Amino acid sequence: MAAPEHRRTALERVEKFLSDTYFTDCNLRGRLLGDRCPPASLSCFQTPRRILYAEAIEQEFRPAQVGDSFGPTWETCWFKVELNIPPRWAGREVHFIWESDGEGMVWRDAQPVQGLTKEGEKTSYILTSSLKETEPHSLTLYVELACNGLFGAGKGSMIAPPDPDRRFTLSKAELVVFNRNVYELLVDLEILLDMAQLLGEENQRSFQALYTANQMVNVCDVMDPSTFPAARDLAAAIFSQRNGESQHTIHAVGHCHIDSAWLWPYEETIRKCARSWVTVVRLMERNPELTFACSQAQQFEWVRSWYPGLYVQIQDFVAKGQFIPVGGTWVEMDGNLPSGESMVRQFLQGQRFFQEQFGRMCSEFWLPDTFGYSAQLPQLMRGCGIRRFLTQKLSWNLVNTFPHHTFFWEGIDGSQVLTHFPPGDSYGMHGRVEEMLKTVKNNKDKGRVNHSALLFGFGDGGGGPTQKMLDRMKRMSDTDGLPRVQISTPDRLFSVLEKESSQLCTWVGELFLELHNGTYTTQAQIKKGNRECERILHDVEVLSTLAVARGGVFQYPASQLQRLWRLLLLNQFHDVLPGSCIQLVVEDALQYYTEIRSAGAQLQEEAVQSLCRELLQPTAGSAESTLVLNTLPWERTEVISWTGPARTKTLALVTVPSMGYAIVREPSLPPQPVAVRKQEDGSIAMENGVIAVSLDMMGRLTSLRRDSERESVPDGCYANQFALFDDVPLYWDAWDVMDYHLQTRKPVTTLLKPLEITLDGGLRGSASFSLQIGEGSTLTQEIILDAMCPYLRFLTQVEWKEAHKFLKVEFPVQVRSTNATYEIQFGHLQRPTHWNTSWDWARFEVWAHKWLDLSEHGFGVALLNDCKYGASAHGNVLSLSLLRAPKSPDATADIAHHQFTYAVMPHLGSFQDAGVIQHAYNLNFPLHTVLATSAQCLAWSAFSVSSPAVVLETVKQAEDRPEAVVVRLYEAHGSTVVAWLQTSLPVKEAMVCDLLERPAARGHLPLEQQGVRLSFTPFRVLSVLLVLRQ
Repeated sequence: MAAPEHRRTALERVEKFLSDTYFTDCNLRGRLLGDRCPPASLSCFQTPRRILYAEAIEQEFRPAQVGDSFGPTWETCWFKVELNIPPRWAGREVHFIWESDGEGMVWRDAQPVQGLTKEGEKTSYILTSSLKETEPHSLTLYVELACNGLFGAGKGSMIAPPDPDRRFTLSKAELVVFNRNVYELLVDLEILLDMAQLLGEENQRSFQALYTANQMVNVCDVMDPSTFPAARDLAAAIFSQRNGESQHTIHAVGHCHIDSAWLWPYEETIRKCARSWVTVVRLMERNPELTFACSQAQQFEWVRSWYPGLYVQIQDFVAKGQFIPVGGTWVEMDGNLPSGESMVRQFLQGQRFFQEQFGRMCSEFWLPDTFGYSAQLPQLMRGCGIRRFLTQKLSWNLVNTFPHHTFFWEGIDGSQVLTHFPPGDSYGMHGRVEEMLKTVKNNKDKGRVNHSALLFGFGDGGGGPTQKMLDRMKRMSDTDGLPRVQISTPDRLFSVLEKESSQLCTWVGELFLELHNGTYTTQAQIKKGNRECERILHDVEVLSTLAVARGGVFQYPASQLQRLWRLLLLNQFHDVLPGSCIQLVVEDALQYYTEIRSAGAQLQEEAVQSLCRELLQPTAGSAESTLVLNTLPWERTEVISWTGPARTKTLALVTVPSMGYAIVREPSLPPQPVAVRKQEDGSIAMENGVIAVSLDMMGRLTSLRRDSERESVPDGCYANQFALFDDVPLYWDAWDVMDYHLQTRKPVTTLLKPLEITLDGGLRGSASFSLQIGEGSTLTQEIILDAMCPYLRFLTQVEWKEAHKFLKVEFPVQVRSTNATYEIQFGHLQRPTHWNTSWDWARFEVWAHKWLDLSEHGFGVALLNDCKYGASAHGNVLSLSLLRAPKSPDATADIAHHQFTYAVMPHLGSFQDAGVIQHAYNLNFPLHTVLATSAQCLAWSAFSVSSPAVVLETVKQAEDRPEAVVVRLYEAHGSTVVAWLQTSLPVKEAMVCDLLERPAARGHLPLEQQGVRLSFTPFRVLSVLLVLRQ
């Protein structure tokens, strides 16, 4: 007779049968592990260093026991574990169980074999699935225990600064018998219970699952394993009931997002990769269907260097198509702040690495966790052989829900890539029923596509997939009531989506993350190091290429440049360049920039010595002069500081040709010198015939005129006004600045030293002043106007000691426009200056590169900078974000001395015609001066471009052809234009190539009298391979 079944009691009955808390003396969970046996011996030694296995096992080990704790944070303990498996366990599955709150790695026979991390649900190493007499019963393992957790060691909360004195406890170390039949039954019941709970009372399938689970509890006698098969048959009957043809298909791909540095230093990431990937390799041995998508060439390179044995196994699984390199970049970089050329190099270094190591390049760009995506990325992907893009970070938007999960993304040049956001809005799924249902329910493109991705595995701090995740999904492969789940690959998913893509929508422009806008400003010294090192590597490449092309013995420093680029690219990782990392990482990053600066200076000097050797040799009767080098592709006339005949520093006005040099003996005079006057009220006026400014005692502009007619500063307003804001976000301290910070604006008005003239004109006029900011900070600024220069420079020094404050500088301007323009990689885009819609006001703080501009027809004002990224334009106020002071995860963030320069440039006509783009480059790429002794007065230019709309960004040696040069140009105005590239180098052949330097089909370019003719559409990036005559 059928007994009554009450839904709630039945549900809870099944829950308790599976519980690891209640009734474990008589429920199924309590039978998962059988007999236990402690290690025969356990000993350890501790070291502050991360050392190799060979060194570790030579140390002196001391006795240890379960319950001991180890530390402090970032130390490493090596354990020697001697095990004797009892002979009575013959035929049983035997696991070595290890539980600790640190991250562990098991070593066996001198090889890493298993990562052990309690937070990643990995606490056992399988010694045998069925103990045979022939197998060794006595063995020695080593466990390397890192004194940090999966997410570092935050004191009190995950993102708090690390607790330097945390202790890590060993809570379990033992051999156990693992009852596989109990485990399988537990997974069956867990899936049925989830179906019963989550499909809902209106769904008959929910009741079928519940009644089946309840019947299984009836059938199952936990003391009698012979009853288990009947219970499992009941579950199998449910799981084998198939879906209809229209059901959604989920493509499950194993994944383990590992931040290359974040709440732990770079060095610990190397071990995280090994712990996570060796675990994946073990899973692949047991589950040949498992696929695992793995990004970041840098991490593969780390494992190749530090764990060669593991790397060979990974190469084997790559060849089998299970371990799948994705992304094509050196690291998962920030998507906003790296320059266009840096982004190209991320792909160039990444794709070449994957090709060299695995014989294939990646076909999908993979950036699941980065804080927004530049509108130039689609073109850069396409130029590197990638047409597919996967991320999910826009699901973090604070204000607006992004309207798609599968769509075409179109960049500023019109390039499109097929883009997929896994609809479960995560890259760390666990293979649960709930996640499958969310994936289908949440999908914004229902009816357009019927396939989506699910990435499963513990992530951020590593960990990766588990056996249980796989076993859950096996039961859901095609079960009525749930979406189909198949273990798949990114290629299989995107191939299906491409076939289904005819109905997809298109999103044009940037993928702006409405969160983490503080990362454009946090850790200003990292931002400055990035911008400076991008410039240094640009200059070294230009000068080295020219030195090689001029002939002689000079060798292009290809391997040194690769090493320096890889350091710079590593620091562009999406928790380092954004500044959202701990102090240890900041110290590493700044050290890498120091390395790039010093090695770069050395390489630059060697290139200049070779390029200009005959000009630097003393000759009879030669007078001292100065050699001035220009690494930018246009002629420049600027005031420089140089060492005159009497070895004294003087100013000189010089003209230098594009990408070349000039010898300066007698500096030229400006058509109009700079005039500086102090007025009776203490204000100071400066003018140079191009612009005229009036400054009050606090260094604020009360007037800024172009060509003595058009006023830029509105009546009664002050430009160059500093403002301090309270900056207390909701949680993500280093990451977020919230909209409400704008309600706390306080103008900085405490004067320490009023404005005084420091240079009284001629070639340069300047005045300086000092302000107090907040409680303990000071700002000193020198305001500089050079002869013939269309902009006013602000050389700024800040002694910054604030907490949770945000410093900006504001320029209210007499310009009316509903959009402002911001420089991005290889181009620019417009953003609204109003807050009409939620999409508009969510962009209250945005990012830009070297300039932003507000223009109306015929006139505008631009702000230029040499190392800042955060900005905004609201109404008629242009604002540059200067410094923040978050306290997590680095309590010392930005508390330091800072130096930076910004400039204001009023202009007639459009910013394009006024040369704002070129002047922003000039501010960022100073002319180089070298003492020369040549008698001849030479000027030489290597490259020039006929159109001001086209910027020659990069000149480098080709990667695989030492006799060829690669030049990269882009259209910067947003126009369709034909430009001639002229060069004095001995070019014998020219051809178009892609960003990976592969020649294009039909890409041959004729060499003509005017040079090489190049056609551009708006914002097109074009690379040209120039083969030189030997």
